[in-house]
Amino acid sequence: AGMAGAFLMEIRRGTQSALLVIRYAAAELPSAPVEVSVCADSLEVRSGGSCDAAALPAGVSLAPSSCRGLRRLRGDGLHLRVRLRSPPPAADVVFTLRENLKPNKNYIFYCQSCGDIVVKDRKFLRVLPLPSENWSDLVEEWCCHPDPFARSTLHPQHGDCFVGDTFFLLNSRNESHMPESAKSKENTRIICKRCKAMLGETVSSGTIKYYVTEVIIQSAERSFSPTPRSQFVQSVVAQCLLELSSAKSTFRFTIKGDNGKTYILIWLLNSDTLLVESLGSSSSHSDFTLFGDTLTPCSGPVGTWNAVKVLYQPCIQCRNKELADAWEDDMGVHPLKFPSETCLELLLILGLSTTSLPPSLRCMNSFQVRNSFC
Repeated sequence: AGMAGAFLMEIRRGTQSALLVIRYAAAELPSAPVEVSVCADSLEVRSGGSCDAAALPAGVSLAPSSCRGLRRLRGDGLHLRVRLRSPPPAADVVFTLRENLKPNKNYIFYCQSCGDIVVKDRKFLRVLPLPSENWSDLVEEWCCHPDPFARSTLHPQHGDCFVGDTFFLLNSRNESHMPESAKSKENTRIICKRCKAMLGETVSSGTIKYYVTEVIIQSAERSFSPTPRSQFVQSVVAQCLLELSSAKSTFRFTIKGDNGKTYILIWLLNSDTLLVESLGSSSSHSDFTLFGDTLTPCSGPVGTWNAVKVLYQPCIQCRNKELADAWEDDMGVHPLKFPSETCLELLLILGLSTTSLPPSLRCMNSFQVRNSFC
């Protein structure tokens, strides 16, 4: 019949509303009439002699009488909107980079890609936040006299850890477990000894910058627990977007590489999305397969994910150059810097997520849509 019985539900906690898309294995609807039953805690689709049903996850309760806007979209399936009886449980509070490190505790830094130890048994006496990377551009607005900070640099002393938007600064003196470094024209890249992944760069003779997308920091008492690469990258980037949008009311970001090039423009739409999806659909967790990773649902045939919804534009190969230049000059746009290889990984993750969505949900005002999992 071509009916997969699969569905994708995008729930907004703030408005207590949901968009339900019932998807089909074939491009066309089956010839037999389709009957959709929406109950408070389940969905049921009947077509001909077949019947597909799915129970909704705990905490998700629909108001069947509020169903409206039923329509068929070619290539998508059936769309309808429905209200929730009550908001689903709030998403777990996303930890901030600063809150993950505490003074007077022993930490080990691991290479995220292979698990090799990068920094061993380091105790920080101070964990201090750094201003944004473009803070010096605002000095003229603050001061009526020449920049008093022009010759000042912020370098961590022994026992310090400085935390930036996308990196940590550590003092490298007396560091007994140093990764290899590779010279380049612009800086000195810090390379993992085992897998040769780029972990960071030297800022000065005594300071190393480690990127948050390249290292996992755990208490020395805990054993290393690996995380699939693509899942880790998008989770960390989502945390950066959430933290900065909350602290600075900034919702537009440029993703830059360590080579200075702009790779992606990102516009944060919302952070209160809950995705509910049956396993029968061309599911959004399939966007991890390129890297050999799989994000599986919590339990049973239906999965739920907290998601950050973003619009994005790629900027590689001179694409969207005019828009990128305009964002570059806009003080309301916040730059985020990562290793260039990670920027390309992120762009692939974004593209794969977009293609996994129903065609009608993939674009908005010339931007591409992406759900990034927290």
